[in-house]
Amino acid sequence: MRDVELVAVTKRYGSALAVDGIDLAIPEGSYTCLLGPSGCGKTSTLRMIAGHEMVSEGEILLAGRNVTTLPPAQRGTAMMFQSYALFPHLSARDNVAFGLRMRGVAKAERLRRADEFLDLVHLGPLADRLPAQLSGGQQQRVALARALITEPRVLLLDEPLSALDPFLRAKMREELKRLQRELGISFIHVTHSQEEAMALADLAVVMDHGRIVQAAPPRQIFERPASAFVARFIGGHNVLARGAQAISIRTDRCRLDDGAEGPRHHGHVRAVEYLGAAMRIVVVAEDGTEAEAMLPDSTPPIALGEAATLTWNAADEHALAA
Repeated sequence: MRDVELVAVTKRYGSALAVDGIDLAIPEGSYTCLLGPSGCGKTSTLRMIAGHEMVSEGEILLAGRNVTTLPPAQRGTAMMFQSYALFPHLSARDNVAFGLRMRGVAKAERLRRADEFLDLVHLGPLADRLPAQLSGGQQQRVALARALITEPRVLLLDEPLSALDPFLRAKMREELKRLQRELGISFIHVTHSQEEAMALADLAVVMDHGRIVQAAPPRQIFERPASAFVARFIGGHNVLARGAQAISIRTDRCRLDDGAEGPRHHGHVRAVEYLGAAMRIVVVAEDGTEAEAMLPDSTPPIALGEAATLTWNAADEHALAA
């Protein structure tokens, strides 16, 4: 079963083409991340699924039903915005209950259900607090509970973690994945963070200039990027020329020359970064081509400007599409 299907979906803003005839099938009960650089079309795609932007061409189907022209409230989706958009004068409980209030659900019932969903996101004891009395992470959980209380078939998340500090971002990733698995509904999550997509997604959809350039499980994208753009955007890869062909090689598969057989990249050390469990070095060849390696933290110190050669096993090279 497919929860969401996009068929030749295009979005134009005047003469500007934001989304260019994309096709995408999102399996039922999956966690999908749309990712790519700013302006790639990922947020426009999410907003068209939600019904907050009209489709210029193509169709959107939810659970096999054509919803292309339906308003947001009739689609069976809920959206969690980047800004959280909480009402500052309402308590956490009343913020969560607001959607049910708009549907005419009786006060006692909507407040009871609001408390259930606050418990689901571990905020039950803070139900009476105003948004200003909550941390950023707690506000995000309120916004998440408010979106989930309407029992959508698909939850849409627009860069929900971007405002959080790195530690809290990692904790909230765990929470989002837990909730998606427990509830069994599809989450579609827009992000520009490769790490976020790798941690969360069952299906990662990489976009560039309004088109989908690769859609696959994150491990497949990391191990077999479809193009030089994907390899560079996902990170952790060197993209190098091999005659008329481009290849990628993972930075964690590169090592300092140890005399073993294999391809080589000669040059001088341009950067050295100590990252705790690993050390990152960048080696620049005479023609300006850069390659980097993630080395064990036990690697002896390397000086900037020092001559260095990186090597790897030829079997670890991955050929890239033109």
